[in-house]
Amino acid sequence: MFPQESGPVHQCRSSLNPTLNSGEPFFATTCLATALDAPKFERNGAGEITVAAPEGAHVRYTIDGSAPGAKSGPYLAPIRLATGRKVQAVSVSADRKTVSEPAVVVVPLGENEKPLPSTLVPCTQDRDYPGYDWAIRHARVTELTAKKKASLVFIGDSITQMFGGEPLDRAQPGKAVWEKYYGARNAANLGFGWDYTENALWRLQHGELDGAAAKVVVVNIGTNNMGKNTPEEIFAGVKAVLGEVHRSQPKAKVLLLGIYPRGAKPDATREKVAKTNMLLAGLDGADVVTFLDVTAKLLEPDGSISKEMMGDYLHPTAKGYEVIADAIEPTLKKLLGE
Repeated sequence: MFPQESGPVHQCRSSLNPTLNSGEPFFATTCLATALDAPKFERNGAGEITVAAPEGAHVRYTIDGSAPGAKSGPYLAPIRLATGRKVQAVSVSADRKTVSEPAVVVVPLGENEKPLPSTLVPCTQDRDYPGYDWAIRHARVTELTAKKKASLVFIGDSITQMFGGEPLDRAQPGKAVWEKYYGARNAANLGFGWDYTENALWRLQHGELDGAAAKVVVVNIGTNNMGKNTPEEIFAGVKAVLGEVHRSQPKAKVLLLGIYPRGAKPDATREKVAKTNMLLAGLDGADVVTFLDVTAKLLEPDGSISKEMMGDYLHPTAKGYEVIADAIEPTLKKLLGE
């Protein structure tokens, strides 16, 4: 365990502990708060980072360089941190009103190593809180998927979460459409608002899909990465998600949906989406993956998106979900063998 010392608020200590990183230097900076002690780091036998908060508190952390806070990702399992990354963690009271100063651990790059893009470094998140609680949804979805032995599974972000299905933890404009198309198909919704590819990776690596008996897994992820990653990085993240799907459900077929268009009119982000979809299209036919891009179905003749289709030019309305479900239905029936 990395030693912590008492002291005034904002007092920080940086040290080098060579024992925590299997021969590589392992740097840690611990900052202390008077109201709530900072969390403490350890290294387990598998080389993963474990984090402990003081009694009555829990840990929130980041690995992307941003300052951790009460809405950062919850620490739920040992962190498999890639080299060239750092963990910044804080202790947070149960009511999320008190936050400690951060504790920081950096795992430096080895010689001739290049850092992985963020799309490939699994982590948790809670950016939509209090709209819904990410950790609670993860636990419920994992339980529901296993209990149902779900045969049709949808994996994605808020666009998927708001489609329908249990648990009912936010508005679902697509609920009627979901019931119409998937209510009798033993479907499970693994969509999480504000998820990046790296968050979906974490969920799949921590059992969310393991209890299913999936015939088909529908994947639509990556739109939230548009603001911070390149098309190549997003492609790599989606491909990694598909790898986790195959690991968890090796008998399942995969319907990979192109990232939906976003924004009222064509712009640079739309071009980025299109370029990413071109890369994703290259996965069609590989490892039981079928790629389908329904972009044209969601656009007006002039390339714009109407509010009737996507109220905020990102999330589908009931009409938008109907268009999507209708567009993927022939392919879905074929993959399900119906």
